[in-house]
Amino acid sequence: MSRLTLLLLLLFVLVVPGTAGAASPDVVVSQVYGGGGNSGAPFANDFVELFNHGSTAIDVTGWTVQYATSSSTSWSKTTLSGNIAPGHYYLVQESSGGTSGSPLPAADTVGTINLSSTSGKIAVVRGSTSLTCGASPGSCASDTSIADLVGYGSAADYEGSGAAPGLSSTTAAMRADAGCNDTDNNDSDFSSSAPDPRNSSSAQHDCGSSPPPPTGPSASADATVTADVSSTITISLSKTAIDFGQISSETPIPSIAEDVTVNSNDSAGYLLSVHRTAFTPDDLPLALSAQAPAGGQLNPVFAGGAKAAVPIAPSADLQIGSTAAVSGAGGDVWPTGVGFLEPLPLSRGGVHTATLTFTAIGR
Repeated sequence: MSRLTLLLLLLFVLVVPGTAGAASPDVVVSQVYGGGGNSGAPFANDFVELFNHGSTAIDVTGWTVQYATSSSTSWSKTTLSGNIAPGHYYLVQESSGGTSGSPLPAADTVGTINLSSTSGKIAVVRGSTSLTCGASPGSCASDTSIADLVGYGSAADYEGSGAAPGLSSTTAAMRADAGCNDTDNNDSDFSSSAPDPRNSSSAQHDCGSSPPPPTGPSASADATVTADVSSTITISLSKTAIDFGQISSETPIPSIAEDVTVNSNDSAGYLLSVHRTAFTPDDLPLALSAQAPAGGQLNPVFAGGAKAAVPIAPSADLQIGSTAAVSGAGGDVWPTGVGFLEPLPLSRGGVHTATLTFTAIGR
């Protein structure tokens, strides 16, 4: 082969244009929505969402997102700026078809294009020159300024063997794997789903390559996993010491609040009761009032805020109430009031002490 022939062959290789799909290693259209503001629309504006599925940041300053109707070769455009980090999104807000829907998340750039809610063409272009292709399948493939092309619905041009699904006021064209799937075939790369706009502040999505699943012979076995959770029940008091201070016989004594909290994982519930020791040196008529937590059953003797005498052990406990389920979050709180039955009898002077015991028992 002569030197001249080799030179001409190399020049030919350098000027052969690539396809739009081959020119799209990083930034792709990950979502298209054209129903913004329409009746029943979830969002007030149309939008195009871009995604960088590469491993380095891409500067899109001076790039454009361009739109044309299904068969048109006349394209409208929105200018981009800034960088798209690897695994991150870039939200392009466009026009609105009405007043329905919520505002989009903060857009990374804003345009005025009114996208079709059913069919159209979207192109990501490395530059500001308006496209002139799009009248037939593959007509945009030779334009190397196109980073990505998406035809949806009845679009006349698209990547691959067919267009992405047609859309509606409530559905968007969504690229599979949150934007990572790019086989240069709109028909298989996109599906129709509820719009979910993401911007540069959205969480990063890693498109890291995963090893292919093994294809050789396989076998599996099952193991039964058992965990026996022990039954537990605990009880706590808001006061571990109740002091009435100095009191006088034959004088009404205000009750003191005592919240009793029970935690139980017994699905059958529990019983809550109370008893006491006798006061020394002289016994005093200790009494209790009580209320039930949500889901609890209160002993009728406490109805209407009534007091009941607290029995002295070994007499049977006074039942406060019960439940028939596990305790609620944070435990079941039983508000009680510790006081005396009226009137307080004449007793010797000095400090009188007793021990009050609350008990919770699983049913």
